[in-house]
Amino acid sequence: MNRFISIGSMLALSAAFAACDTAEPPAAVSIDVAKAEAARSADVADERAEGAREIAREQQDVAAQRRDVAEAAANRNYEVALAKAEGDFKVAKEGCEALAVSARTNCTDQAALVFESDKSRAELLKPGA
Repeated sequence: MNRFISIGSMLALSAAFAACDTAEPPAAVSIDVAKAEAARSADVADERAEGAREIAREQQDVAAQRRDVAEAAANRNYEVALAKAEGDFKVAKEGCEALAVSARTNCTDQAALVFESDKSRAELLKPGA
C-alpha cells in the first residue's frame, strides 16, 4: 500500500511540475503585469499620502513645542527681571541706611521709584502682556 501511495504521489508531483513548465499566453501576462503595476501605483500613492499626513502631524507637534519653549523663555525672562528689580531695590534701601534721616527718606523714595519703573519694565516681558 505504501508503494502505491508513493507512486501516486510521484505521478501527482510530476504532473504539477509539467504544468509549471508551460508559459502563460502573452495576453494573460500583459493583464497580470497591468494589474501588478496598478496595485504598485496605488500602494505607492497610499504610502505617499500617509507619509504626508505623518509629516503634517509632526510639524504641528514641533510648532506646539516651539510655542511652549517660547512661553517658558518669556516666563523666565520676566521672573529674572523681576528678581533683579527686587534685588536692586533691597540693595538701594540698605545703602540708604547709611544716610542721615532726612536724606534717608529721599533716598528710599528714589529707590522705590526706580523699583516701580524696573517692575513695570519686567511686566512687559510677561507672556500675554
